[in-house]
Amino acid sequence: MLYETLRTLLFRLDPETAHTIGLVSMEQMARLGPLNPLRQRLAAKPVTVMGLDFPNPVGLAAGMDKDGICLEGLAAIGFGFIEVGTVTPRPQPGNPKPRLFRLVEQDALINRMGFNNQGVDALIERLRRRRYQGILGINIGKNLTTPVENALDDYRAGLRKVYAHADYVTVNISSPNTPGLRNLQSGEHFRLLLAGLQEEREALAQAQGRRVPIAVKIAPDLEADEIARLAELMVAHGMDAVIATNTTLSRAGVEGSPLAGEAGGLSGRPLLEKSTQVVARLSANLAGALPIIACGGIFSAADAQAKLQAGASLVQIYTGFIYRGPALVKEIVKTCA
Repeated sequence: MLYETLRTLLFRLDPETAHTIGLVSMEQMARLGPLNPLRQRLAAKPVTVMGLDFPNPVGLAAGMDKDGICLEGLAAIGFGFIEVGTVTPRPQPGNPKPRLFRLVEQDALINRMGFNNQGVDALIERLRRRRYQGILGINIGKNLTTPVENALDDYRAGLRKVYAHADYVTVNISSPNTPGLRNLQSGEHFRLLLAGLQEEREALAQAQGRRVPIAVKIAPDLEADEIARLAELMVAHGMDAVIATNTTLSRAGVEGSPLAGEAGGLSGRPLLEKSTQVVARLSANLAGALPIIACGGIFSAADAQAKLQAGASLVQIYTGFIYRGPALVKEIVKTCA
């Protein structure tokens, strides 16, 4: 009931303003400890994935807390893991505003944020002071001004910076809002990227005495043969997981919205089936060689269960969390095995 009231108030504001206020408010409420009205104590549903022990299989997807400003607030809600970012080697403002749009009737969002973030150094400085002790993923990307042919330099730099602070690292090559980024999912670009990351990670593991898992986040707009090729290369180059999926360029399911023509990636309920199909195809191609973290369109425990039945080991939420709040986390954890 509290979140429904808060959402009503926040939805009267510009979406990006509401997003910022929501994060700051959650972090401030976390300071109340047991008196935090959003705090939830959820039953343990432990699962081991990527060699990590998750208290439950429900995570927060990257994009909600790009700069790691709300870890305590989000942890109080009961997430089994939190993924921050996408963070880039250098700070960048992202795309011009407005760049975030609510399609309320369709339970959806369109965003063209463009990896707006304070840069990896600011994130690391904040993480050095964190109290949150749960599983933390850090999502890394390339700067807008870095040519695609030099993208590996940014990803290697990002991996080096976050390595000591992450439980796992996600390589984001699937956002539709950085020109050319999705080209990294194809052919020789993908192979060279993975080979470079594999080499960088092995050097870091030897130097720091700790092997940090790497997940690769892919788009939902891939053909079956592309998914098969990506799966083959991820296994061959020692990746530890795949996150399926990012936002879609499709407008299926929101055709009637006056905002459907806005550029950017679509997330939310209309993405559910498309994203789940990618999970199923990945599962068939991987045959258990890599775990799958499913993300896209989850608004209920039944949606999450469909992802798990399609072959996922963990799920992540974002848009569903904006629309439904902490109750969605509780419902999924309670229902899913």
